[in-house]
Amino acid sequence: MPIYSYLTCSRAKDTITIYPRKVIIVEGILILTDPDLRSRLVVKMFVDASPDERLMRIIQRDLVERGRSLQQTLEHYQNFVKPMHEQFIEPTKRFADIIVPQGGENHVAIRLLAAQIKERLGLP
Repeated sequence: MPIYSYLTCSRAKDTITIYPRKVIIVEGILILTDPDLRSRLVVKMFVDASPDERLMRIIQRDLVERGRSLQQTLEHYQNFVKPMHEQFIEPTKRFADIIVPQGGENHVAIRLLAAQIKERLGLP
């Protein structure tokens, strides 16, 4: 499986080998865009975040990890990230079985997902 480098904004040379398991968690912002991949997923989840939250995450990441200035980051967000999200990411919500509002702060959704995984693994 390819690895994405957030530092270079591109695919890294290295890959990860994925072996068959009862549960494999596949994540990424473009996962639900591929019909073939969607057809292989048992549970499809869209983790939603508000535009403000997305912008704050991008500012924090780009300033620290990518060494961009605030102005560069805001221009990149306005000219590329926001329009691409609206065109490619947001429409994939309709393919999700579960839409989780509040991202990783939604503890109810996290508990439900954990229970689903435990059930598939045959755990109490």
